[in-house]
This record gives sequence, C-alpha cells and structure tokens, in this order.
Amino acid sequence: QLQLVESGGGLVQPGGSLRLSCAASGFTLDDYGIGWFRQAPGKEREGVSCISSSGSRTNYADSVKGRFTISRDNAKNTVYLQMNSLKPEDTAIYYCAADDKGRSWYPCPSRLYNDWGQGTQVTVSS
Repeated sequence: QLQLVESGGGLVQPGGSLRLSCAASGFTLDDYGIGWFRQAPGKEREGVSCISSSGSRTNYADSVKGRFTISRDNAKNTVYLQMNSLKPEDTAIYYCAADDKGRSWYPCPSRLYNDWGQGTQVTVSS
C-alpha cells in the first residue's frame, strides 16, 4: 500500500524558513508526480506546489512563488518543500500527495492526486 509521510513542520517566526519532507514507503517515487497542498482553519485546501516524476516540471501557487522551492531526490524516495520568507498567512496543515501519472499541471489541482499523507502543521507566528 502506498504511504506518504510528511515531516519538518513546526513553529517559526515570520521571515523564517522550514523544509518539509515527503517520504514514500511501499512504492518508489520515480514514476509519480508529487504535489504539496495546504489547508488553513476555515479555508479550502489549496495547491501550493507540484513536481513531475522526472523533476523537470514544477509549478507554484502565486502566493508562494519566489519563496518556496520544490525538489525531489528519487534515490532517497523523498520530495522536499523548502519554504523561505514565511508569513503568518502560510500557517496551515501541509500535505503531500502522489499522482500515478507523473504530472505537474498548474495550479496543481488536487483531483489528479490519489494518495495522500497525514499532514504536518506549519505555524508562522511571533
């Protein structure tokens, strides 16, 4: 069974950085596109960033462009989301999800993703 586990969340001050990891078990990530999503209290889930199976295509939500970077290390079976210049409005639960077609389409629509992790909390506050 496909399993994705997010880690790296926590409490950080505005302007700070975090790196989230999405580790896969039970399958290899090589053929999967991976998306990062977030959901804040009282808000709908939104796509943050996504990367194709080869890593050649990446997409970002306008709200994070220039601050967040998605990358993957297929040898480690892990996808990362480097988050810099964090703002209070980035506070949310962050999820990663896998697309077995290997795609990365703007704006990372959640309907493409079949398998989801349990999420990791990111809180940006002073």
